[in-house]
Amino acid sequence: MESDSKPNLANADYYFNRELSWLDFNKRVIEEAKDPQNPLLEQLNFLSIASSNLDEFYMVRVAGLQDQFKLGYHMTDRKTDMSPLEQLSAISDKNNGNISLQYEYYYELLNKLAEKHFRIKKISDLSESEFAVIEETFHEQIFPALTPLGIDAYRPFPNLNNKLVHIFVNLEKEDTTRVAIVPIPAPLQRFILLDENKNDIGIVLLEDVVRHFIHTLFKGFTVTNSFSCRITRNADLELHEDGADDLLLVIQDYLKKRKNGMAVRLEIDTRDTIDSLQADVRFLQTELDLEDRDVYMIEGPLDLTFLSKLTRHLAIASPDDVYPSFSPVTPSDLSGKDIFDVVEKQDVFLHHPYDSFDPVVDFIKSAAEDEDTIAIKQTLYRVSKDSPIIEGLKTAAESGKQVTVLVELKARFDEENNVQWAKELEEAGAHVLYGMTHLKTHSKITMVVKKHHERIVRYVHLATGNYNDKTARLYTDMAIFTANKEIGEDATNFFNYLSGYSDQPEYNHLHVSPFEIRDSFIEYIDDEIASHEQFGNGHIIAKMNSLTDKRVIMKLYEASQAGIRVDLIIRGICCLKPQVPGVSENIHVRSIVGRFLEHSRIYYFHHNGDENLFLSSADMMTRNMIKRVEIEFPILDKAIKKEILSLMDVYLADNTKARELHPDGTYRHVRNDKPAVDAQKYFMELANKEKEIPTLSEKDSWLKKSNEDSRNDGKKRRSRATRS
Repeated sequence: MESDSKPNLANADYYFNRELSWLDFNKRVIEEAKDPQNPLLEQLNFLSIASSNLDEFYMVRVAGLQDQFKLGYHMTDRKTDMSPLEQLSAISDKNNGNISLQYEYYYELLNKLAEKHFRIKKISDLSESEFAVIEETFHEQIFPALTPLGIDAYRPFPNLNNKLVHIFVNLEKEDTTRVAIVPIPAPLQRFILLDENKNDIGIVLLEDVVRHFIHTLFKGFTVTNSFSCRITRNADLELHEDGADDLLLVIQDYLKKRKNGMAVRLEIDTRDTIDSLQADVRFLQTELDLEDRDVYMIEGPLDLTFLSKLTRHLAIASPDDVYPSFSPVTPSDLSGKDIFDVVEKQDVFLHHPYDSFDPVVDFIKSAAEDEDTIAIKQTLYRVSKDSPIIEGLKTAAESGKQVTVLVELKARFDEENNVQWAKELEEAGAHVLYGMTHLKTHSKITMVVKKHHERIVRYVHLATGNYNDKTARLYTDMAIFTANKEIGEDATNFFNYLSGYSDQPEYNHLHVSPFEIRDSFIEYIDDEIASHEQFGNGHIIAKMNSLTDKRVIMKLYEASQAGIRVDLIIRGICCLKPQVPGVSENIHVRSIVGRFLEHSRIYYFHHNGDENLFLSSADMMTRNMIKRVEIEFPILDKAIKKEILSLMDVYLADNTKARELHPDGTYRHVRNDKPAVDAQKYFMELANKEKEIPTLSEKDSWLKKSNEDSRNDGKKRRSRATRS
């Protein structure tokens, strides 16, 4: 029983379930396919992104819940008191709604594609010449790659590959009935383009072609029915690290097992099927040990991730239907200058993808080629397939420099890539660390140690995002370069902690998880509450991917109850329930889903004008703060702090892409009568403008002028907090 004066902040009514909140995020991704501000092919691409997101969600999160349920693990979710079974049922209900919406938009977009003379066609819709092309393609390129898998007493149910589309076939011969499954090999492209008529491009899906000619695989039998199906498997297998002499071998064995994890989802394409379909679905369910809630009957092609590649093809013929090209800018204070000379004099801030990632690559390459470089130390979590960062590190190691690299082999779905990079770096002579037992090292830090004018100088790069030159063009992230001596000491202690044996160091400025980052959040929120009680001007702003940690949420509730304005910009999961009277009425949560993936983590505490500002590789998630090695680092340079705060004001002024979370769990677009602000578009315009501005001072002047309205809005928010 709660007291009217002091609510129990642990009450389940004050929280959203993590898994259901994630599905709400994926719904926002799907809704971008309906937004006319996105070009047509980009709308289609959002449907692809949503499908890719959902695959990973099932392979990891739903798989974990299914394991708990099957093992009789009945412990409830700490925040919402939902049991594994309750969560699985709620996930099924909500996801079915998402899928209905996704395919509704899919068919609407197909109609719009047809207006552009791009048509996804059934086999029956093809002209004679088009059918001839399809027939030749099948016999020459597809048929040789297909393998029919019969199922009977001598041929057991096959091991169906994760995420692969399969064709289930019903066969008949005299009085005998049989079933078989035909996997569609992953290397085959999911669609065939028919472009002999340049003004009307036809698109035929691979599974439709295989189904039409499926009888050629079963001579002497009659095909009575066929349909496409797809399974998703558990990829969240337990990784046994204890006693491992070589984690590389453990990871490689783990990857083999993951391909054969238990089935967690079955998808059925219900187009053009007959009444006996349900019996076949029951057969598949039984063989795969799946419940009804794990089966999704879809009136459309399975696995819409193929739309991503399709849109790239169609963009060649219709370039106006994709986002206008954008090239990042090299910050004026680095352009044409030696990065180490600049960083020795001042801290440098990068805001990707608006600022180019090239300075980060140059930082490594230049250090690798400089005879004054003594050592390079770096953590790597996700890197690109042909990473220039890796090439720079190999060059440095091969030239005799001391190169120490922590390659996180447990970076989910990047393990294979990272195993390969670890081997190559070791062969080049680098000292490679594989991470820490039972912890993922998710930190983004590089240190270059140089001998400069007869003294040792440490140059440090700290970031919110990965050392990945490809995703740096697609994700929003922030980073700094610094030669600050105390941060250099912290970086040295951090790398020594990773590579040797010692208790966690005492740091001058860095907060390093496990645990320390969460402790720092709680401490800074407590300090903000104390400051607000004295001065009445408390304000917390935080931007992150997800918020799940209950202790931090409860502390934010306390801040709200104290009268502090809390502005949260959370792209994905949010377990905090905002604007609940007496609990969180001073907390506002918004989500921005747009052209770029919002990935930066920024934490601001006003503290009566002292303005403590941090960037971090960590979200306010329990896993980040107790199961990972993460870094939270302060912004010490006043000019950079001012710039980041002005950028945050733009995010908080967004009334185009931003959606606000309401206490009933719905997200609604922020709409008001103020001038339209699209944060991502604004930052692109700012970057394009900077290309025309030769000096940093002129850039600052223009930024000040452009942000004036947004900053005034921010001042009004803070003054309102003061008056309260």
